[in-house]
Amino acid sequence: MTAFSTCPTLYSKANIEISNNLAKANKVQLPDLIRGVNRRLEQALEAKLKPSGTSLYQYRVLEALTERNGLPMGELAIRLFVDGPTLTKIIDRMVEAAEVYRGPDPNDRRRVLIFLSRKGATQFEDIGPQISSIERDILDRLGASDAAALTSLLSELLGDPVSSRPRSSQRRETPNYK
Repeated sequence: MTAFSTCPTLYSKANIEISNNLAKANKVQLPDLIRGVNRRLEQALEAKLKPSGTSLYQYRVLEALTERNGLPMGELAIRLFVDGPTLTKIIDRMVEAAEVYRGPDPNDRRRVLIFLSRKGATQFEDIGPQISSIERDILDRLGASDAAALTSLLSELLGDPVSSRPRSSQRRETPNYK
């Protein structure tokens, strides 16, 4: 059994019931399927994050900064699919908790970048493997070929170029901690 398939909240009555029966699945509209899968994934992630007291958005900020430390707010907002004011509130809380810090862009002193702190890096190291297990569960469930096809289709819908390598094999930048 997988974390994605066994989390009790994923199968609550409030969730969309999607049967393996193709006839029934065809009656569900594509936007509803996307919303349903997204909600189930978020619920599985939130269940894994809850014991650490980390919100889903905090985790996504930590993940983005682990991949590339020192991001401008605008780029971070795009990566997280949130608007500027929402991201500002998230970052303010994370700065207050010493998980991230703001610093000037070395190439443009007028611009502020968000950096991962040591505390934030440690927090990510502690929770990252738990979250990665959910991704592995999904990949195992779909298989490499279907996962690649789904990634391609969803990327096309978002208008993003498809990465030539799986996310888990992308090189993470070594953060420069303060």
